[in-house]
Amino acid sequence: MSLRRLVTLVAGVLAVALVATACGGGGGDDQNASTISSEWGEPENPLIPGNTTEQNGGDVIDALFAGLVKYDVNTGRPSNEVADSITTTDNKTFTIRIKPGWTFHDGTPVTAQSFVDSWNWTASGPNAAQAQSFMEKIDGYDEVSTEAPTAPTMRGLRVVDPQTFTVTLKAPFTIFPLTLGYSAYYPMPQAFFQNRQAWEDRPIGNGEFRFDSRTPNQSLTLVRNDQYAGQDKAQVQRIQFRVYSELQTAYDDVISGNLDHVRAIPSAALGGGRWRQDLGAGAHQKEGLVTDSLGFPLYDPRFANPLVRQAISMAIDRRTIVDQIFGGVYTPASGYATAAAQGFVPGQCGELCTYNPDRARQLLAQAGGFQGPLTLTANSDGGHDPYMQAVANSIRQTLGIDARYTPVPSFQEQRRLANSQGFTGLFRNGWQGDYPDIETFLTQLYRTGASSNDYGYSNPAVDAALSAADQAPTVQAADQGYAAAERLVLADMPNIPLWSRPVIYGNSSRVASAEHNPLNRQVTSTYALNPQG
Repeated sequence: MSLRRLVTLVAGVLAVALVATACGGGGGDDQNASTISSEWGEPENPLIPGNTTEQNGGDVIDALFAGLVKYDVNTGRPSNEVADSITTTDNKTFTIRIKPGWTFHDGTPVTAQSFVDSWNWTASGPNAAQAQSFMEKIDGYDEVSTEAPTAPTMRGLRVVDPQTFTVTLKAPFTIFPLTLGYSAYYPMPQAFFQNRQAWEDRPIGNGEFRFDSRTPNQSLTLVRNDQYAGQDKAQVQRIQFRVYSELQTAYDDVISGNLDHVRAIPSAALGGGRWRQDLGAGAHQKEGLVTDSLGFPLYDPRFANPLVRQAISMAIDRRTIVDQIFGGVYTPASGYATAAAQGFVPGQCGELCTYNPDRARQLLAQAGGFQGPLTLTANSDGGHDPYMQAVANSIRQTLGIDARYTPVPSFQEQRRLANSQGFTGLFRNGWQGDYPDIETFLTQLYRTGASSNDYGYSNPAVDAALSAADQAPTVQAADQGYAAAERLVLADMPNIPLWSRPVIYGNSSRVASAEHNPLNRQVTSTYALNPQG
């Protein structure tokens, strides 16, 4: 969802009023007895795979669509889903053959052309798709990605027959097959291209659930797709995504039985392990690919000196904040990637991610000090206030500068500021990997002009290191190259690593199963209810 995904623990603009029932989940009729309800927030954009780079939209899209590759619910390892085979001899040209029998929800077949059309739409400059940069490695991208394209489609995509297409990249990209489970690569039906507005009103995918209804700022409901061609069939009839403005409210509703699933746990419940006591068997935790960080608006000249950025990083007492705010469940960051990522190297950040007040003050003095105030911004609807205030306090007490936490009310407002380069100080980033490799923590965040490079960061040496890693002869060599690029970025510190989060979520007693994978995406095929309801 990477997904890209700047993620929020929860986002929305209106709390849903929920009615307690004997069985929970909101209602006692047959329809509600076969429905699982999940905490949710309004997505940033309409539910188009190539234009969705945040968690709220991504969670729904993952249920509506199936991709070439899927990621294991427990390990995150990739395996073919719609793809029958993905082959290459040079890591530059790939032949992709899709399985027969897949259809979209409107009954039309999923073909090689479905993927080619979708990828070309995402790459096209006039469409301004947020996941556009995921197509940048395909040959011909440069001609179609501008505001005034000089070609209608990418020459690197070629349909061989209804079940087969080839992808030719500009240069070798060794881990390309591993990335193809990300939502930007999902197929789109012809209905989207024929009438986009009608499709946005009622999205049509090829996944285990299909669109049923939506009430903006309240809820969105999906129903089981009984024609789904994949192996992992949906077990419940419906999933209702309910908008909440406060994570704590959603959590309380799960405990009381008025909501079935919450995608995260509020920090107040993590302390002392209270969430495990509250939720019992419904408390879930697994190793994940999720991080929190603080970005610098490098378009503001006050943050141009890397010594300033390094000093602020070393002024943050990550361990104390993790222990006091998160009950020790989170892991203080030692780099940008997490231990669940293939290619992860511990200790990449070294002293720059270690709390050292004396060294922090020394670096700030070498930089000539900082003229405050220093603002720190996050969206309040994501449950970030307690730790953001603690971070601001740590910086202020260590460096003696006027560090202030200045929240915005919603995730949508946070994204508006990011997209308009409107931040005036540090801003909270949440990131969940788009696929289980170290590369997902780097390319989309730190390459010049990348889709999630909200800092305005550019370093030609980093760009070159990432390109060299892309073209390494083996996956192992590629991951070593990405780790080298990570060290270069950390030295510049455009984004302060704070901590990595395990994937933590909660289910009500009504739920037999509702799982997330290590990428923190809901695996809706696992959703099941206890027989007693």
